[in-house]
Amino acid sequence: MTDRGVISEVRAGAAGRARQGPSAGAAMRNPLPLLATVSAAFALVHLALIAPGLGLGWDESVYVSQVSPQAPAAFFSAPRARGITYLVAPPLTVLTTSLTALRVYLAVLAGCGLFLALWVWRRLLPAPVLGVAGGLFTSLWITMFYASQAMPNLWVAYGALAAVGCFLRAVRDPGDRWAPVGLAAGVAFAALMRPTDAVWLALPLAVAAVAMRARRWGFLLVALAAGLAAGCAPWIVEAYVSYGGLAARLDRGSEIQGRLGWYFSVDDHARALGGRTLCRPCDVPWRFPAAALWFFALPLLVAAGVRAAVRVGRHRTELVVATVVGAALAAPYLFTVGYAAPRFLLPAYALLALPVAYGLVRACRPRPRGRRIVVGLVAVALASHLALQYRLVDNTADRVRRYTADLGRIAAELHALGVRPPCVVSGLESIRVALLAGCASRQPGGPNKSITPGELVATALHQPVAILVADAARPPSYAHAWPAHPLPDLGNRTGLRAYVYGARPPR
Repeated sequence: MTDRGVISEVRAGAAGRARQGPSAGAAMRNPLPLLATVSAAFALVHLALIAPGLGLGWDESVYVSQVSPQAPAAFFSAPRARGITYLVAPPLTVLTTSLTALRVYLAVLAGCGLFLALWVWRRLLPAPVLGVAGGLFTSLWITMFYASQAMPNLWVAYGALAAVGCFLRAVRDPGDRWAPVGLAAGVAFAALMRPTDAVWLALPLAVAAVAMRARRWGFLLVALAAGLAAGCAPWIVEAYVSYGGLAARLDRGSEIQGRLGWYFSVDDHARALGGRTLCRPCDVPWRFPAAALWFFALPLLVAAGVRAAVRVGRHRTELVVATVVGAALAAPYLFTVGYAAPRFLLPAYALLALPVAYGLVRACRPRPRGRRIVVGLVAVALASHLALQYRLVDNTADRVRRYTADLGRIAAELHALGVRPPCVVSGLESIRVALLAGCASRQPGGPNKSITPGELVATALHQPVAILVADAARPPSYAHAWPAHPLPDLGNRTGLRAYVYGARPPR
């Protein structure tokens, strides 16, 4: 779109707002109450219904252990980035290691992050659209489940939402000095969390800057490049310091993820929406198809929202750019990764919520004769959607709580056996159990290989080492002669045993 087209659309929007009357104009000018309400409700609902009893997940334990004084840092594999560790460092290193405090801290930050990311759009879209978009995004069980978790995907979503909003503001108003700064900051923040996601965020924005013939498109490209470079710099430096170079780290990251290539994982993501936090491999029965209805309806709802903007003659640029960037962020996970985790698509959902919300808001404003019917249908659909999403997040959180309790019992049993700091835990669920027990987690093989079998045996000569094995699995050859101790069951895993050497049970 040319500058003249952008200017004419801005004028058309202003004329449309004038026709809507003072009350609508006031709502569009002051989105603060609505966005603050949505953001606060998001944090409070999560803290009240989801967070209690929610222990640290496997990935969370890796990120938290990097800065927590509770236990030595777990192995940090090639695909990971340090952004989320930086985010959780202040309370863990300065205040407390309390998990409850960490959950409250992250939930409050998540609410503030949602508010700030949507606030960037206040001059681009009407307040009702932003409020509905925030409500739709946070109502997803995935968003609600991960609100207070030390995981990077929700924060990438906020960075992407803010970056796209700042980009559009810079295009529309070349005199907005802070918009390019916000663009660079948003991309840098996303890159700090997940560098590869930030690349897929910056690429379509760079293309859009050129295609739209923005007045300062060269400056916008510089802002994109600067943000991407700043955010990726720690990851790239670490690649050369610890992984043998950037190419080696990328190759190792691809290997850990099952070798990136051409896959069709759309069906995997649909299956995972039934409450699975990870579907790898995703060759499981599809037992809850209703949970994916909104997923398959999403492209149609997005198209309807964009079409509504085109027909009205306003906001089409904003919604098209949000849609394109959202699709770009989703594409790698749908077509290059051979497994599914619902959280991977959170950045895409955050952006695609905007055209969906626009379409819903417009649909609820038809001619008076059909208004009640349309509003009623939308209300029923949203109520059904919310009920289903709550059921899913409640079931998922309950399952995690039970698993957390099992892990706590295992850590307590290891303590009773004399596995106390300094100590090492290896084998099944070693990362989470080690963090709970105050031990180091070390694996002699697999994607988290951080020690050789010989080094593990040598460690057992001067500190307790426990190797966890479940079901009919046998211990590694070097631990066959170590004393075996039965442990409490872990979820569906029975026959859990710890092969322990070097432990001195308390008297």
